[in-house]
Amino acid sequence: MENYLKDQTSPYLLQHANNPVHWYPWCKEAFEKARKENKPVFLSIGYSTCHWCHVMAHESFEDQEVAEELNRNFVSIKVDKEERPDIDSIYMSVCMMLTGSGGWPASIFMTPEQKPFYAGTYFPKYGSYGSIGFLDLIKLVHEKWENNQQNLEKVGEDIAAQLDWHVREEVHRKKQNKNQESYDELPKQAFLWFWNHFDPVYGGFGDAPKFPTPHQLLFLMEYYEQTKEKKALEMAEKTLIEMYRGGIFDHIGYGFSRYSTDKRFLVPHFEKMLYDNALLMWSYTRAFAVTGKEIYQRIAKNTAGYIQREMTSVEGGFYSAQDADSEGVEGKYYVFDYDEIIKLLGKEQGTWFNTYFNITKGGNFEGKSIPNLQKTQLNFSERKEPLELISKVYDYRRKRTKLHLDDKVLTSWNGLMIGALARMYQQFDQEVYLEMAKAACDFIEQNGQGQNLFVSYRDGKTQGKGFLDDYAFFGFALLCLYEATLEKDYLDKAVAYVKKAIHDFQDKDHGGFYLYGKENEQLIVVPKETYDGAIPSGNSVMAYNLVKLRNLLLEEEWQEYAEKQIDFLASNLMDKRSDFSQGNGNAAGQSFFLIALSNYLNPPEHVVCVWKDKADLRQLKEKQKQGADILVYEEETERYPIQNGKTTLYICKDRKCMPPVNI
Repeated sequence: MENYLKDQTSPYLLQHANNPVHWYPWCKEAFEKARKENKPVFLSIGYSTCHWCHVMAHESFEDQEVAEELNRNFVSIKVDKEERPDIDSIYMSVCMMLTGSGGWPASIFMTPEQKPFYAGTYFPKYGSYGSIGFLDLIKLVHEKWENNQQNLEKVGEDIAAQLDWHVREEVHRKKQNKNQESYDELPKQAFLWFWNHFDPVYGGFGDAPKFPTPHQLLFLMEYYEQTKEKKALEMAEKTLIEMYRGGIFDHIGYGFSRYSTDKRFLVPHFEKMLYDNALLMWSYTRAFAVTGKEIYQRIAKNTAGYIQREMTSVEGGFYSAQDADSEGVEGKYYVFDYDEIIKLLGKEQGTWFNTYFNITKGGNFEGKSIPNLQKTQLNFSERKEPLELISKVYDYRRKRTKLHLDDKVLTSWNGLMIGALARMYQQFDQEVYLEMAKAACDFIEQNGQGQNLFVSYRDGKTQGKGFLDDYAFFGFALLCLYEATLEKDYLDKAVAYVKKAIHDFQDKDHGGFYLYGKENEQLIVVPKETYDGAIPSGNSVMAYNLVKLRNLLLEEEWQEYAEKQIDFLASNLMDKRSDFSQGNGNAAGQSFFLIALSNYLNPPEHVVCVWKDKADLRQLKEKQKQGADILVYEEETERYPIQNGKTTLYICKDRKCMPPVNI
């Protein structure tokens, strides 16, 4: 038999194209084969930069004994979670339901009708300490299928029914709880939760592992701006600084890793994801806007420099991720020996460099050192980075060993990066960020078909019809570009893509948006995600977009859309029976939505500019930086006439409108 992954474009699927396992991609043919031969389906979900996906592949999927067992008794399917978030969402929910936890690789066993009856994550080939090994597991599943197939099918039916019930119950509960009490309290409840879970020593929230979750920091800065609650800004700043000081930030090549395995932000899981760096660039840019501290600008710019050097295609799109592993060893690319630096830089400069970045003879990670600034006693405002030495070490590191690059371009993640770069241009007024954002935006549009977005792009080929996140995040990107440039074309495009999302994904009866829509493949359930995890949910970003369009355009249509989405997301966070004295963890888990809610309840300054001379728009730069909603008219209207023959501003704030002024 043949492995059917060789013609795929996903780097993750191609990593498995030469396995002895007879993998199929997710396709009708695989399920038809399973039905025809009456075999269960083994579904393996992962992504190309996932360390434990590599480990399981090496131990089991490259192993002839395991492959023979799978090929004989199963139909095996490989899925890249980044290309098929719909499949991943459903079967990760199953994994959470059955095991209480999730993660990748996800290992799912199901019927030919796609109904799961067993789930887990990573399994070693052989079991130990009471845990089952993958080889024994697939033999056991085969035995159960042969001897008691009806029971496994019944389990699959029950799990599928439970998934469907869960979706319906969530919809019902949200509808029932609508407007139970004021939504004004939700941001405060989230703030209290963060306060009670904040680590005052190392920053972040809770214990190890610690994730950046930058949208939580963006919420805290928004909360500070709205309430002047200093603790909110203190928590955000402490976390931003400690992440930068630690090893989660790459002090040699810049950019942030996925998360920290310890509570100090010192030892990262070394993979770098586009979405983390996009949201963190926005967070540090926002911190600079709020505080004026130069260190935040520097971190944002250094991270953008990393994206430009290593994560940008020649066509302008942004790549997805870089692997944690080099030559099969996690973190090998990033760590150094003390003597290695001395040999490279010489004794004097090498000793200074090692001291500066805490590279020691004993090391801080498996005998080697992750560069960090946690023991470096310098005032950040006075810090001068040793750029020449960093450059030498960076060039040496790139030649020493290689990182795997997942070079597919994902529309949704590109949307976040475009938005972050537009924010940087808006705040720092440097053309390079606008050029990068525009190039990526053009790339996405040129490879789409009209208003139809693709999921991913690689090697000249697009894959998949866009999901909710693709439309929501790209709409967000266009709104950010409009705010940064005041070019109306971006606003018009944002309106078009958001309306496309409303048409294709909205649940018009109960509110909210489904993960996949009318033009996508129909699976066993239709997820409607609201939790802001590693990235904000499509529903939260749609709330942000709808509120932004409502605030900008002041039209009844957008008021209705925004109000319905706010009601949908807020109502399930309201529960009078709960004690919120320690905060509301559910509200904290929807922090990006709370930014939208804040903008809904307390809209920023609204400016209508009717320009006589386009050069006058430059004088709006400060209002752009301050986050005002600015609507530009090229010609006067009956409602907004030009005054005194000059460019005229109509300004409203705090539900009050001022007399028109000229600039």
